[in-house]
Amino acid sequence: MPDHIKIRPVTGTWVVRAGGAVLGESTQALELTEGDYPPVIYLPRSDIAMAFLEASETTSTCPFKGTASYYSIIAKSGEIKDAVWSYEDPKDGVADIKGYLAFYSSKVAVEQV
Repeated sequence: MPDHIKIRPVTGTWVVRAGGAVLGESTQALELTEGDYPPVIYLPRSDIAMAFLEASETTSTCPFKGTASYYSIIAKSGEIKDAVWSYEDPKDGVADIKGYLAFYSSKVAVEQV
């Protein structure tokens, strides 16, 4: 794993809310810290209501993590574009986040309850 990236399990129950709906709840969340960026909580895909997510054509590339795929949230109040990302095939050093989703805090609430 690159020296400036740390991944660790976090305790407690984490909930994801968007557009007035609970998208998921997990006790298996991971926290990824990367350099000076704020920590990001990743939740297992299996704990998220994937029926609310629609794959986007958007991608981005990180030299340390790999290529991220994005999802939009289809909420009752409308689409929340590219609010979720996932590294479907992360680089070896960050393989722990495979099968996990992260959410933009400006678009989605991710809270420990």
